[in-house]
Amino acid sequence: MLCRNLLSILTKRFVHKCYLKMDKAYFRKVEDIQQFSFTFRYENKELKVNRQFNFVRQMSEPLSAFLTRLETNVDKAIKKKNKKKEPTTTPIEMSVGFTVNGINVENGTPCEEVFKFDNVVQMKVLDTVFDVVINSPWIDALGVPSSMLATFPTYPNKFESFNTNIDESDFTWYSSKDRKFWTEQGKGYMFIPGNDLIDSYVKLVCTPKHKSLEGPTVEVECTSKVQAGPGHCPFETRHQFTQNKTSQKGFRVVTYNILADLYCDSDYTRTVLHPYCPPYALHLDYRKQLILKELMGYNADIICLQEVDRKVFNHDLTPFFSRLGYEGDYAIKGGEVAEGVASFFNLEKFTKLESSRIVFSEHIDKDQIFFHIWEKISENKPLVTRIKDLKSTLQVVLLESRHKENELILVANTHLYFHPDADHIRLIQGGLAISYIQSCLDNFKTKYTNKRISVLFCGDFNSVPECGIYKLFTTGSVPEDFIDYSSNKDEEVKNLKLEQNIPLDSACGTPQFTNFTSGFADCLDYIFYQKTNLKITQVVPLPSNEELTQYTALPSIVAPSDHVALISDLEWI
Repeated sequence: MLCRNLLSILTKRFVHKCYLKMDKAYFRKVEDIQQFSFTFRYENKELKVNRQFNFVRQMSEPLSAFLTRLETNVDKAIKKKNKKKEPTTTPIEMSVGFTVNGINVENGTPCEEVFKFDNVVQMKVLDTVFDVVINSPWIDALGVPSSMLATFPTYPNKFESFNTNIDESDFTWYSSKDRKFWTEQGKGYMFIPGNDLIDSYVKLVCTPKHKSLEGPTVEVECTSKVQAGPGHCPFETRHQFTQNKTSQKGFRVVTYNILADLYCDSDYTRTVLHPYCPPYALHLDYRKQLILKELMGYNADIICLQEVDRKVFNHDLTPFFSRLGYEGDYAIKGGEVAEGVASFFNLEKFTKLESSRIVFSEHIDKDQIFFHIWEKISENKPLVTRIKDLKSTLQVVLLESRHKENELILVANTHLYFHPDADHIRLIQGGLAISYIQSCLDNFKTKYTNKRISVLFCGDFNSVPECGIYKLFTTGSVPEDFIDYSSNKDEEVKNLKLEQNIPLDSACGTPQFTNFTSGFADCLDYIFYQKTNLKITQVVPLPSNEELTQYTALPSIVAPSDHVALISDLEWI
């Protein structure tokens, strides 16, 4: 039943309703162009008129031209509603006028002079007076997810606004069994429907605000009902180890490939890659609820994510985590790929000092720090062509501890190339990544001379522990005859010895699985940390084999990704 219900609702669309106050007219200057919008609702019971009027005009237009358009439109609406009146009815003499600071405005005045922010403007239509709110907070689009699960977080999945402060705005959630009588259930940007709301409809009502200004209220209903949750999720067992936040002595780190919708929403994914996962559980609106509940329950201080759709970062992760006290940073992949890596950090623990992003293929032949690699591979045309076509990226964020004096953390986050015959390319990318990290570290040391900087390198490296990536990072070197270099005979790498001098170790060791599908299962994800400066105080156990295979493999109705999050607590030494 759950499957059929969700499949039927996930493609439904939602349209918000806007409610204008009868005594207000709303002026908004359109960004970047010399136009403005003007909106008001005119109600006159005697004339049988109740209608919203919307105009878009030029800022340079004389007020007289704008008044003429206003009068014409209101007059038409009145005549249309009263066309059946007797011919003897006294004709209505239409009049519309504006006052600025209590003084009538000359009709030749440009509109841009009338609608200045510091003016007090009123409009009179017949006998009705409107206060004109200049640059009012305004919601252009408000949406709610197509899937709502009991005990899982929900929030506006679309919020496009003008001159609006989300933190100041009012969000109120309502429920109803019949969509006629609504009961208030909670306030705030985020809402978690309880089990008592299963089979109920949900409505969100928002009043946009900014400082002393308040815009018209908007509401949107979810036309599907709240569904029962999928039952116990493996991450809920792991939450038992992360119920409390870490002390000021240390911090908690999460790295997680959350499976981009870009790769999940296709017939190939549903029929070939993950045929064991019901289609509704692959839908982004369903998976987001699980992802956010999982991450929220880890109480992490640093979160490194891979396969993050740009739209998910902007419209879901950022507004959601900002409400929880986190700041985010995004590094999109190169080219036209609309996904990348993202890092979030707890503002109670850290301040972001700076960040950077590098796409390996765009810099390998240009940046001097990569010369030792480029000179060894530049004559290998098939290899160069393949590497230059890849869009893998590395994100670096420098954080300052708010509680440990003089402690900085260089957080690096990446997602390396995935193909089975590409161990050599991943090893090269790993060499490029650690070279860039070392260069950043050296620069930061000269810039922040009184600080100690520790390195944290997270990601989906698409590399098992036996491969060169793990060896390079944990031992400091990979010999030039290492087996990874010959993973593709046409692109074989020769005479390239890689070395790095940052003493790293794997915080979670080498688990049996961090990626678990029906076609492949192994350890691909790591939290590498600088072992001379940091120590491990907790590693959160991974799901058991029974949990991973409960629904054949990952993703499933209880697991939103084909990867498993790694979680570790660290302290400064």
